[in-house]
Amino acid sequence: MKIVIIGLGKVGRSLAKNLSDDGHDIVVIDSQPQLVYDAVNSMDIQGISGNGASFEIQKEAGVNEADLLIAATSSDEINILSCFLAKKLGTKNTIARIRNQEYEKQLRYLRSELGLSMAINPEKEVAREISRIIRFPNAMNIESFARRKIELIEYRITENNPIANMKLSDLYGAVRVKVLICAVLRKGKTYIPTGNFVLETGDIIHLTATPRNLELFFRNLGLYKTKAKNVMIVGASNMGYYLARDLTDAGMSVKIIDNDEERCQKMSEKLPKALVIVGDANDSDLMEEEGIANTDAFVSLTGMDETNIILAVYALKQNVSKVIAKVNRKPFADIAVSGNLIDTVVSTGTVTSNMILQYVRAMQNAVGRKVASVNKIIRGNVNALEFNVHEGCTLIDIPFKNLKIKDNTLVAGIVRKNGDIIIPDGNTSFSIGDDVVIVTTDNKLDDLNEIVR
Repeated sequence: MKIVIIGLGKVGRSLAKNLSDDGHDIVVIDSQPQLVYDAVNSMDIQGISGNGASFEIQKEAGVNEADLLIAATSSDEINILSCFLAKKLGTKNTIARIRNQEYEKQLRYLRSELGLSMAINPEKEVAREISRIIRFPNAMNIESFARRKIELIEYRITENNPIANMKLSDLYGAVRVKVLICAVLRKGKTYIPTGNFVLETGDIIHLTATPRNLELFFRNLGLYKTKAKNVMIVGASNMGYYLARDLTDAGMSVKIIDNDEERCQKMSEKLPKALVIVGDANDSDLMEEEGIANTDAFVSLTGMDETNIILAVYALKQNVSKVIAKVNRKPFADIAVSGNLIDTVVSTGTVTSNMILQYVRAMQNAVGRKVASVNKIIRGNVNALEFNVHEGCTLIDIPFKNLKIKDNTLVAGIVRKNGDIIIPDGNTSFSIGDDVVIVTTDNKLDDLNEIVR
């Protein structure tokens, strides 16, 4: 497909790279010539320097022939105007990144009247992801597939963990629960493990199972963390508002701390169920006074990555059960995770770009491509793909032990047509109507038949 991306910030650049790697024809537009120059010289894409909301610039980019335009600048108004203009020029689909809460209230109108195919509020989407993680605190991150019937969770093996030094083929005998470890990050290197793979302390694993079996897995290991009842949030931002609203609606007790009195006042008016405190979260005396040691979950959402990391480390030192930090700069996030500094790191850019990538995959599926959805895991090095098994599949009714599945490719889970959830083994086979999750390092895989050699 031909895709035009306006804005080369973290989201735009990430999208350009991933969509180019997927084989799409990409044109990027940004008002800063150096950003365009750097992107064009590091990726197989075209670039134009200028205002993405300009008629002439869009015509030069070939927007009239584009299948999709993505407006991801820092300005909601430019994003909306860019999409409106592109639609008038003939672009089939448009996506806008929209942050302003006032605009969000008008999204239905914007979609229908301005022709928006999709509008993404990054802060709201990150808040939703954090909310899901807080509800299952064992996980570092959670991805859902097949209408949320299969979950893929990210988890770190810490010291004295019962599964450390265990061979994967011995896992079921030890825990008596059917789960599948389908990807491992170890000291910066990614593995799609086989049965002979031995887990080590410090490994970050991705395991899949039914939601019920995931809970049993951690209970049987004696590692299950109960759901949070009280949560402390640092940062009275839009993201803090969306998160606090979700958590209070779920019946949790929420405390918000921010050093800006005006922001706190507005937050207090919007969220009468939450306790909003004006104060500096860097003040350890204040944090002790507000009961951080008795908090079930701590979330740092300030505008500074460094501050969020420091506060998260401090919370862990106070034995808070679940700690989450917003870290947008990838080098900082990698250090925080690989150095075991923080439980969970979330990035606005990563969440936003992943949602758009899923939408693009759905577009491809609608025009004959086979992938229903795609999620990037293991720092973007591994794809978790969802397929539906149709009659044209050549692998139906063949036990997996008889298939020569490609290296670094694994069948992670199956949901049968009748709703049964299967964590596969060598005797499992595909049936028509299955929803299938494949984990692979192959960026070109877009047909279930291609998983075999």
